[in-house]
This record gives sequence, structure tokens and C-alpha cells, in this order.
Amino acid sequence: MKEKGNVANIKRFVDEFGGQTLFMPKTNPKPEDYMITFNGNVEDNYKIGMAVTKKSVKLYTGFYSSDIIIASPLGLRMIIGAEGEKDRDYDFLSSIEMLIMDQADVFIMQNWDHVLHIVRHLHLQPVTTHGTDFARIRPWALDGMSKYYCQSLIFCSVACPEHSSLMSKYFKNYTGQVRVLPNSLKGTICHVTVQLPQVFQSFDCGSVHEVDEARFDYFTKHVLPNFKGRLMSHTLIFVSSYFDFVRIRNYFKREEASFVQICEYTKDKKIARSRDYFFHGKSQFLLYTERAQFFRRFQLKGVGHIIFYQLPQNPQFYPELCNLIQENFQNKRVRQRKNSSVNVIYCKYDVPRLSAIVGTERAGHMISSEKKIHAFVSGEM
Repeated sequence: MKEKGNVANIKRFVDEFGGQTLFMPKTNPKPEDYMITFNGNVEDNYKIGMAVTKKSVKLYTGFYSSDIIIASPLGLRMIIGAEGEKDRDYDFLSSIEMLIMDQADVFIMQNWDHVLHIVRHLHLQPVTTHGTDFARIRPWALDGMSKYYCQSLIFCSVACPEHSSLMSKYFKNYTGQVRVLPNSLKGTICHVTVQLPQVFQSFDCGSVHEVDEARFDYFTKHVLPNFKGRLMSHTLIFVSSYFDFVRIRNYFKREEASFVQICEYTKDKKIARSRDYFFHGKSQFLLYTERAQFFRRFQLKGVGHIIFYQLPQNPQFYPELCNLIQENFQNKRVRQRKNSSVNVIYCKYDVPRLSAIVGTERAGHMISSEKKIHAFVSGEM
């Protein structure tokens, strides 16, 4: 029989990382992916060093004597600090030989700047020696070539341009890069069960740097004017980026539009009031961010129309939101669901998101087509 290995500091690990189980509601259950992501301890500020020998694993070792470091982006960001801070430390990142980013799509829903800040501090020249035995350091590391030997692995459930940019700009392994993607996607649009028209409107954009301005211009001039009538009340405006959310919110305030808002920073009391105003028709528009959907997964009631200012990063959110336009969720004293609709704004730089929602083949046709408007009806997909 093999000898049983020893794990040092296991009690501290269980106390700190065990936590209490997050019980999911049974009456209005959350989607399966939500339960997987948020079940258990969801603390996002953690870091732990591990030293591994043939017969034991020691937890909570100092980073400079650790073989493995497991940490969240925020946990590392707190240690690295910012320029000018006294107690910042990042020398331990100079010797990283393998970087693994698991569930990297979740990092974008947290704070992607933390990830960028971390990778910028990989393989830099150490400030002090930290008692290092230079005889044990590989020659290529002494020559400042560590970044060319580091193996970096990113695992994510969706294709994100942020990940592609990260690989191209910061990962320099001399053997090159390999990306594994599905050959084709069927698209989550087939999971929309409510019978309603879904209109995809394409806008022109010269370069990726012009996308934000072109999208906002198209939204305010060609989409929003069609939703100012009485029949277009109860309109949910889904905004993927918080910066776009702030821009639209400020625009609505200047135009004195009738709207309420829910984002990832909105307090529970204000969320309840916004949902109540929207459901009872006291406010025409509800601004809603992707991060709010990711962290809360509200079953919003009273939704009659949806405008996707940009398609969601998580393709599952598209059918989830569209299916909110069901008869059981309507305030029958205010409106009927007969004239409901979904409108999507997209451009050629939204191909990854578009492919995940309408399918790879259909997305290719939509991007290459001279037509600017494509309409689909649930049940015909």
C-alpha cells in the first residue's frame, strides 16, 4: 500500500476556504451555470502558497518558497499594489514557469484590469535577491528570457477578444501559441421559447477604435426614436459594458427620459424600487447591465421589449432575457404581450458574440450580407 501523504495547515485551509454553503432558492431556481459558479465559498480576495515534496504538501508557505501559488486576480492585485506604494511586492512573479487561468470568462465579469496588472508584472527584474541561491537559477532566467519559456494556459467557456489580446500582447513562449475552438456553434437563440420577432440591426464601423462612438450614434439616431411611443413601453435596454451603461444613463438624464436603472453597484433597496416602477409602468425604460445579470440573475417582470445595445458576452443570457417576455411575467393591468419585440445592435467586430448566439454559419452570412437588418422569429430557428 502507498503511504498516505501529509498536508500541513489543512485545518486553517478548511476554516478559511470552507465557508457556508450558499443555498439556492427552490421556488424560482437559478440557472445551472449560476449554481455551479456561485455555489460554496465565493470570496474573490484570496491567495495561498503551496510547497510540494514527495510525501507532503505544505499550505500557506511564503510565495518565495512556494512551488504553486493559487490566487484570485484581486488577491494578487492587493499584493502587487500600485506605483508609489511602500509595501508592494511582485518579485515572486519573476520566476513563474507556468500560468493557468481557469474560468477566465469570469475574470472579465469581475475586473479585467486586475488581470492585466498582474501579467504586466510577470518576469520583471527582481528588486532584491530574497536569499536566492544563484547557482540553482537556470541561465536563461538570469539572461531575462523567462517570458519566452513560460507556459500559459487559458480556459474559458466563451471566446473573448480580451483573452486573444492578452495572448498576443503578453504571452511570448518561443514555441508559439495554440488555440482550441469549436468548429461551429449552433447558437443559443434556439433556446428562446417565447414567440416574438427578433430584429438584428447592423451598423457600419471603420475600425475597432470607432466602435463605441458608432454604436452610440446608431442607437440614439436609428433605434431609440422607434421606442418613444406608448406601445413601446416596458423596454429593457441590456448593456454589456458598464462604461456604455454610464454613457446611456447620462444621455437619458439630459433628455429627461423616463427610466430606471440596475447595475452591479445598485443597492438592493434601489433595485426593488426600479423593478416596481418598471413593472407598473411608472418608468418606460430599464437600463440593465450584463454584470447585474451575471451576479444576480433576476427574473425581471413586466418586460415588453428588449434592446440589446450590445450582445452579451455570455451567450446564455440572450435566451434567458428573451424568455422574460412571457405572459406570466406581464402586468396585465398595464399592457398585453401581443406587440413584444427584441432588437439587437451589432457590427462586424461583434462576430464572436454573434456566432455564439445565432450560430457560426448564420453569423458569417449576416456579416457578409449587404442587408443591414435580419429578422428571426422564435420557433423558426
